Amino acid sequence: MEFREEGEVEPVSPTGQYFNSSILSVAILAVLEFELPINDSQALSLLQDVFLPINPRFSSIMVSDNVDQKRQWKRVEVKLEDHVHVPIFPSKMSPESYDEYFDDYISNIAAEKFPQNRPLWEIHILKYPTSHAAGTLIFKLHHALGDGYSLMGALLSCLQSAQNPSVPLTFPSLKSSGPQTTHKTKTVSQFFSSVFQTVSDFSWSILKSNFVEDDRTPIRSGEDGVEFRPIKLSTLTFSIDEIKLIKNKLGVTTNDVIAGIIFLGTRIYMQEVTQKSSNERCTALVLLNTRNIEGYMPIKEMIEPNSDEMSWGNQFGFLHVSVPKSTEISNPLDFVWEAQKIIKKKRSSAAGYLTSWLLDVLKKFRGPEEAARYIHGTLKNSSMTISNMIGPVEKMALANQPVCGFYYMVVGPPQCLTITALSYMGKLRVAFGAEKGFIDSHKLKASMQNAFRVILEASYQIPPAKAA
Repeated sequence: MEFREEGEVEPVSPTGQYFNSSILSVAILAVLEFELPINDSQALSLLQDVFLPINPRFSSIMVSDNVDQKRQWKRVEVKLEDHVHVPIFPSKMSPESYDEYFDDYISNIAAEKFPQNRPLWEIHILKYPTSHAAGTLIFKLHHALGDGYSLMGALLSCLQSAQNPSVPLTFPSLKSSGPQTTHKTKTVSQFFSSVFQTVSDFSWSILKSNFVEDDRTPIRSGEDGVEFRPIKLSTLTFSIDEIKLIKNKLGVTTNDVIAGIIFLGTRIYMQEVTQKSSNERCTALVLLNTRNIEGYMPIKEMIEPNSDEMSWGNQFGFLHVSVPKSTEISNPLDFVWEAQKIIKKKRSSAAGYLTSWLLDVLKKFRGPEEAARYIHGTLKNSSMTISNMIGPVEKMALANQPVCGFYYMVVGPPQCLTITALSYMGKLRVAFGAEKGFIDSHKLKASMQNAFRVILEASYQIPPAKAA
């Protein structure tokens, strides 16, 4: 593992520059909930001995070259005390009261921007019991450091199995488990279909990023500056076994089921708020990991400069997926099948590569700020972003302290709603980052729970592996 000396520099990737610009500042919050009260006495030594050596970027700041203003990672001395925050709340309160303090605290740190004069990460240790945990630790990491896969891999490398710390954590396969047909060669019709889909998707992406906005709805205000407004972070937990039951009955993938539940829940929420059928134009940006891998890799392999997989960094793409309208669908299962059809079709498109090429062109001729502006427009003109990741199958621990809950949230995009999903110990934790005062988080959660219930109940009525 290469570890640079203080003062040495490394070029910042284009995506890293886009996400840390005057136009965009996007970060990831990873939340660990503990069964027992947190003992933070080992925090500094763990950061020094385990976390910082993972990647030189954790000990670097982003600077501009004096000659051509290219941005670079510069190695600096890390003052750990500047990165560790332990808030003080009133003592001897009920877990429900601490829930409110936790909500306000995480809303505040989500809105705060990283100082540019020190490495772009920090941790927050909340030593008070909530209704979910005896204590909570929040990692906040800037998206310029890497994408969810990279940062999750780094975080998980600091954790061990709670049952046997000497045994590596295990994960479900990243391979799609849905029905697939493999062809060694593509027919002429498939080739032209793929070309048409690519042109269509790329053209639509340009229009969406620059001219065509989603309608203003109960989940999209359409106002400027929503990325600077406080959010309410809430979560739901679903059974992985029940999601697999739906998946097997419908003959789709787990991702299709998750997308279908979110799409139906979104329409139910919009109808609840407006008291009329939800037919507004509503687009979700679905984030996809573009690595050709089947699971998390060891950290040493992830950061290897010559790795064929380019495992560390921002290696992802997004799909513009139109949320089905309520009036067009009578069966709740159709939300899942429609999600499958749209996502499958868009996966065959090469529009993501063309979008990357367009961003490179914008960066070359007009600078990284203009490329960041394009991404900002893509996010702002859509209604929400959806991303999901896999977590360990067994219970994990940090310094022998068992972790009972685990979820994450992307903060800073110019949207009123962001949804993430993370599996852990047979459960799927779905998190909602919703603009305070605009989206009713309680009603949104109830709508998502209702969507899951009706899809699960409807799936019982059909024979297994019924194709759309």
